[in-house]
Amino acid sequence: MAKALIVCASRNGATMKIADLIAQGISGKGVEAKVLNALQIHKAEELQGYDAYVFGSATYHGDMLPAMSNFLFLASGMDLTGKVGGSFGAFGWSGEAPSRIYDTMRHIFKMRMVASPLRLQSVSLPSDQAVARDYGGEIGSRVLGD
Repeated sequence: MAKALIVCASRNGATMKIADLIAQGISGKGVEAKVLNALQIHKAEELQGYDAYVFGSATYHGDMLPAMSNFLFLASGMDLTGKVGGSFGAFGWSGEAPSRIYDTMRHIFKMRMVASPLRLQSVSLPSDQAVARDYGGEIGSRVLGD
């Protein structure tokens, strides 16, 4: 079975909720999805064995959280070339983190990214929850070659 790893850094829990919704969308396509906090990963080897990688962070003071920045540095030790990728994040007023993560994954890691990063201010509305699940579905479909 194909597998996807979702790693995020969350400040107040909103980005983690988005990660869980993305995982639901991925699973809905028949791809196994695992969600981890960026602080849980200590070695690049822990990233092996996945077909897709989705990284997310809340935006804080115009940037990603330090835990995600540190995680991306760690992930640079892996060869993620050609793997399916996506990025996401919650934000209050600016929302740069998902785009910065996306650019790192696309240009530095050379991953096959979905169309764009997912930026959400909230997941309190059913429509926002559907957007996050659909994003996961897009990643799952890409993994399966649909």
